[in-house]
Amino acid sequence: QVKALRREGKLPAVVYGHHLNALPITLDAREASRVLAGITSSHLLSINIQGELHTALVRQKQRHPVRGDLLHVDFLAVSMTEKLRTMVVIQLEGEAPAVKEKDGLLVTGVEELEVECLPADLPERIIVDISTLKDIGDTIYVRDVQLPPAVEVLTDPDEMVVLVTAPVTEEVEMVEVEAGA
Repeated sequence: QVKALRREGKLPAVVYGHHLNALPITLDAREASRVLAGITSSHLLSINIQGELHTALVRQKQRHPVRGDLLHVDFLAVSMTEKLRTMVVIQLEGEAPAVKEKDGLLVTGVEELEVECLPADLPERIIVDISTLKDIGDTIYVRDVQLPPAVEVLTDPDEMVVLVTAPVTEEVEMVEVEAGA
């Protein structure tokens, strides 16, 4: 039945979570692909199911391994009055002077942070300004990331977010070859 739905241009999905049993739904595949393309796992959505609105997060997007098109989507219904735990993507912003002026290499560590907060306080992404990285060896850790006071970070504060390191150079030894050898 799922293959028949996909042939008709429908996308199978499921909504589950807060006081809601797993409820299978179908979405228009083209519209859902367009809307879900730029949505992160911390973006709140309103889903209308038979006239009843549910606030939800995208928990998982299953894609075809070759074509990359959406095959299935899982939505987690959330309560706006209860805290939730989720992962939020880190977005690096700015330009590190150590990279530009001292030819440093930017090495990224964790790419998302686990946070706990009310759904209304949930940031879509966490922006980290890397313009403070002025010298080789400068590092930004999770503990250095600024978040609103209502958002509690659960990721280890000693985890590295980004580091500027010196480029690795390899010495090549030149060997002279005698003529006629």
